[in-house]
Amino acid sequence: ENLPPTGDNDVKVQVRACALSWIDTKLLSEIKLEKELLPVGREISGVVLEVGRKVTFFQPDDEVVGILPLDSEESGLCEVILVHEHYLVHKPEKVCWVEAAGTVRDGVRAYTALHYLSQVSPGKTVLIMDGASPFGTIAIQLAQHRGAKVISTAYSLEDKQHLERLRSPVARVIDVSNGKIDVAESCLEETGGLGVDIVLDAGVKLYSAEDESTSKSQLLPHKHDIITLLGVGGHWITTEKNLQLDPPDSHSLFLKGATVSFLNDEIWNLSNVQQGKYLYILSMLPILEDIMEKLSSSIFRPQLDEPIPLYEAKVSMEIVQKHQARKRQVIQF
Repeated sequence: ENLPPTGDNDVKVQVRACALSWIDTKLLSEIKLEKELLPVGREISGVVLEVGRKVTFFQPDDEVVGILPLDSEESGLCEVILVHEHYLVHKPEKVCWVEAAGTVRDGVRAYTALHYLSQVSPGKTVLIMDGASPFGTIAIQLAQHRGAKVISTAYSLEDKQHLERLRSPVARVIDVSNGKIDVAESCLEETGGLGVDIVLDAGVKLYSAEDESTSKSQLLPHKHDIITLLGVGGHWITTEKNLQLDPPDSHSLFLKGATVSFLNDEIWNLSNVQQGKYLYILSMLPILEDIMEKLSSSIFRPQLDEPIPLYEAKVSMEIVQKHQARKRQVIQF
């Protein structure tokens, strides 16, 4: 309501779909962006209604997709919003609103992990934990597109079936749902004892079994398992922000010449140095455009729930914030 006048570099967008993602309130607090009311929904797709006088990339009636910045004052769950042109790209005609909004964030995460942090390439073996998650599914498809051999873990029978139904099936699905399968042993067996080149985790078990309380943590591999299954010169990309490595862990990584990188979803928003690179990847191609191109050509086939009407957004967001959604939740206007 009562939108301010369109700024010189602003694009006024009529939102058609908005994806819901977990809000890291602790991170917002650490970077002094926490407030009493936080905008919800940052991945949007929609139609351009109006452009500022200095906008060069867009014009009215263009179909666009983008990610609102971390410090955005506006929620994507609005019928009309103002967005700086640098946070948007054109949406391909073949891609529907829901798929565009529902894939863009996982696509950025996958590129960050597998291009910037580990340089996946043909012949590499990649272990992607929880491959049936929305992010895991896109990461698998990107790794396979780059010619890598993919191993993945499944947390349930449904996850296992999803991974086996992928257009390009993964080389091996490790079902960890009963807690009896040794992930490290399975990976070493699959690679002839050499270990995997890249590990993309979905969290790790930091302590012994009796110290872990939740049922999901019981399904996670221990950090020692990941170090064991890493090959020489391997890359471990972790989503565990509180990872603690003891001297023996560091020594094992040193002997393998392996590296540990942290996958921070908001790295492009947080680093001023990288801000100009936010849209660019692979020979200066815009990262978001590349994601949309792969979506248009069906290289990316996202794991989306049925589109959700706006009046159910509150309930859906509560599910997302509790990490209870197994498919990407997208609100359709």
